[in-house]
Amino acid sequence: MRIVIVQYAGDYREAAGRIDATGQETYYAQKYSVDAVAQLAHCCESVAVICGLTETAYDELLDNGVHAIGAGFSAPFDERALIDLVAREKPDRLIVRMPAMHLLKWAISQPFRTIAVLADSFSSKGIRGYIHSRRWAKLLNDKRIEWIFNHGLNSCISLRNIGVSADKTIPWDWPALVTPAAEVKSLQSQASYEALYAGMVTEAKGIGDVLQAVARLKFTKTRVTLKVVGSGDIPAFTALAKKLQIEDCVRFQGLLPHEKVLEEMRQADLVVVPSRHEYSEGFPMTIYEALCARTPVVASDHPMFRANLTHEVDALIFSAGNVPALAAAIERLLSDSGLYRSLSVASAQTWNQLQLPVKWAEALERWIGDSPADREWLFDHRLSSGIYPLYRYEKLSRVP
Repeated sequence: MRIVIVQYAGDYREAAGRIDATGQETYYAQKYSVDAVAQLAHCCESVAVICGLTETAYDELLDNGVHAIGAGFSAPFDERALIDLVAREKPDRLIVRMPAMHLLKWAISQPFRTIAVLADSFSSKGIRGYIHSRRWAKLLNDKRIEWIFNHGLNSCISLRNIGVSADKTIPWDWPALVTPAAEVKSLQSQASYEALYAGMVTEAKGIGDVLQAVARLKFTKTRVTLKVVGSGDIPAFTALAKKLQIEDCVRFQGLLPHEKVLEEMRQADLVVVPSRHEYSEGFPMTIYEALCARTPVVASDHPMFRANLTHEVDALIFSAGNVPALAAAIERLLSDSGLYRSLSVASAQTWNQLQLPVKWAEALERWIGDSPADREWLFDHRLSSGIYPLYRYEKLSRVP
């Protein structure tokens, strides 16, 4: 069997080499996913991973048996440019790990079998959004796309809400490699508090909103310093920090080893997750990790967050893109020790409620295995199976 996995970013060759040499991960479950793909290579004729965003183009058979292909594209790129790379591999099975409409349209015209493995939300807001979502629903409902796996319940519900069949949609999650710390955090009065942002450094992820909120709080009794962990347009936001006169309050740290990010979360006074609605989040691992660190979260009202986090119970929620509301939420959290501790206490229970039975690697293995037991297992874990607490997702949490 010849398997091809296509992804937008996440250079497999770089990740496998770094983990093999140093053991260091740059994001949650990176080693788990690298190893899972290598395990597939041991039982198949060929497993190729094609990555669009790589520093250079390459084509290499790695020591772990995986055929790594880097397209050498820079962002943004048209996924249609990947079609020739996929065709060249002559796959029997195609796993598309990105919302690539043109690639999937091409795939359903081919003789091989295809699934989509996503970590994205879908919205039908506005006329353009409605038209776009209907196109997605028609494509994903095509019987030649056998399954759609999406990260988390809420992201799968977003697919259902645009018309994708719940009978072919399966929520997946990463394994619980990290669990909540035993120690609950309490607020300590201090001259300056530390907020942590971990994720892509882009406008749609809300980093500009956080910088402006830090500027608003600079001369208050809840003065905040901000650590920014992640890659992206760091020069642009460094310039914004300078313009806002908060260079002394912000530190851009770039990518860090995953274990270091967890340590930074534990040391921080709060974790801020400010994603704007236009960013197609699934459910970011930053929130899972903050819950494990027991560090209170200030999060936007992104649709993918609101059914998982409850305002004033396990997080403080603010209207995405609203800088005054974000600053007010941070100020409130850091001035109310009772609220602060209650959010930390609730984090473990919230983390437990977010756990799902389908893990990323097993989902792929079951589809590839294709035995009667494997097919039954996939059938039993569909969104429509009745095993998921969907009632929690029908009413969104109250937003201030």
